[in-house]
Amino acid sequence: MHPWAPKLFLHVRGYSRRVFVMDLVAGITVGLVALPLAMAFAISSGLPPQAGIYCAIVTGFLISALGGSRYQIGGPTGAFVVVVSAIVAEHGIPGLFMCTMMAGALLVAAGMTGLGTAVRFIPRPVVIGFTNGIALLIASTQIKDFFGVAVQNVPGDFLGRVHVLAAASGSFSPVSTALASASLLGMICLVRFGARVPPTLVALLGGTVLAAVAGLQVDTIGTRFGGIPGGLPSIHVPAFRPDLILQLISPAITVAMLGAIESLMSAVVADRMTGDRHNPNVELIAQGVANVASPLFGGLPATGAIARTATSIRSGAQTPVAGIVHACTLAAVLLVAAPLASYIPMPVLAAILMLVAWNMGEWREIPDLLKLSRADIAVWIVTFALTVLADLTVAVEVGMILASLLFIRKVVRTTTISEVTNEDVEDGRAHVLQDKQIPEYVSIFRIHGPFLFGATDKLDLIADRIPSLPPIVVLRLRNMTAIDGTGLAALEQLADALHASGRELLLCGAREQPRTLMAQAEFHQHVGDANVCANVQDALERARVIYEGRVEAGAGEGRSRSIVS
Repeated sequence: MHPWAPKLFLHVRGYSRRVFVMDLVAGITVGLVALPLAMAFAISSGLPPQAGIYCAIVTGFLISALGGSRYQIGGPTGAFVVVVSAIVAEHGIPGLFMCTMMAGALLVAAGMTGLGTAVRFIPRPVVIGFTNGIALLIASTQIKDFFGVAVQNVPGDFLGRVHVLAAASGSFSPVSTALASASLLGMICLVRFGARVPPTLVALLGGTVLAAVAGLQVDTIGTRFGGIPGGLPSIHVPAFRPDLILQLISPAITVAMLGAIESLMSAVVADRMTGDRHNPNVELIAQGVANVASPLFGGLPATGAIARTATSIRSGAQTPVAGIVHACTLAAVLLVAAPLASYIPMPVLAAILMLVAWNMGEWREIPDLLKLSRADIAVWIVTFALTVLADLTVAVEVGMILASLLFIRKVVRTTTISEVTNEDVEDGRAHVLQDKQIPEYVSIFRIHGPFLFGATDKLDLIADRIPSLPPIVVLRLRNMTAIDGTGLAALEQLADALHASGRELLLCGAREQPRTLMAQAEFHQHVGDANVCANVQDALERARVIYEGRVEAGAGEGRSRSIVS
């Protein structure tokens, strides 16, 4: 049962009071962070604010209790806003509930059939493209409340939305704009100066108190939704409509795919921050169970939340109990403080979602992406444009088709026919390993074949062994026939992980296509110019120089300590 056991069960043994206190503090902290986000995501999706809180409580508990990540925090996220609002507009809330449960069933099936590792087959340009697009769409949906524009019906499509809002821009509210701008600026300052308090919670409380005390004439949750009902939600089985199954298959696949991608991305981020290793298949099963359960309580689709997971880790979380405490914190707030939610201003929630859109947009990835091949850039542009102008389903489908065609093209281009000459034989002597002595301070690993998206997990062979590796690691690329942006990002992560452990990474023998792309992407910045070698013979010589320098530096430091003592 161990491969299918949730992380919570694996960490029950040895659980202590000290660990519980750390989980308690982290859970309460992330619960307070999740409160404004849950309401904002629900409102932006076309549902009442309590739907987001119900979702965060139910799915947050189940994902932590049953998931394959030690630190995952689950709940509603910005990735679903655009999809959910479109489903609600076309099929109503009952259609959304049915779609969410269908997506949950797909996620359970994916986890049980071992497809949790298949998410790696989505290339980096596609992921960044639709992440950029989702962020832009979320920001565009908040313009109305941020500026207090007096318009009743805002179109669902991006261009129509921009046109209507631009036409009505003269009706903006200076009061709403000032309150939203102050909230956004305050959160940015708190983040910039590293304040330990959650910026979103400070903005929520500060903006609400300011609006109430000053009597600002702005929309609130109370004026728009009539407030939030107190008490825990009751179970209600959504109506099942067979006539909607075919219409909801495509949206359900999109919801399931987004849930899988974001939850596993969040789990990977948590692994990098903590050194833990998540179980992707168990995580997908938990995500599926949570999405089947959420509509029973009137909740939204859910997935792993990267920002909330990182907040939990930084707050000291040790086990999945922190996620369970986060859900209990939200339930306690709902029971005790639900009437106060009526005073929360809509411009403040809009400012919070503007910040969320900026943070989730992966904008820092764009300069690195532009250094890749024109094919990778084209995939990113097409995915981004279709996400904004069409919809996520079309964007990902077209992006994956383009990426697959480019994959085939890159593999085909690695096939060559050439005559072997005496010069080739002589040049090859510097690359062969058979006549080389590998010193004990060096480990050499080889990559064979194209290193493209879908193959990057092979580097786990090295990453899992970092603590036991010698001080210098050589990656021999003589037989790596091709590489793409996803593979390059994996090499960058490996280089950074080795350097963080105090080790050096050397690369040698790269062929023309990998060498050209690595030069364009300025990969040498991750390892150093001198550590990119022409062949394994040069790499071993470079390793000797590095090792002798370390030994000499260590001896010099020892002499200095002796003199001081």
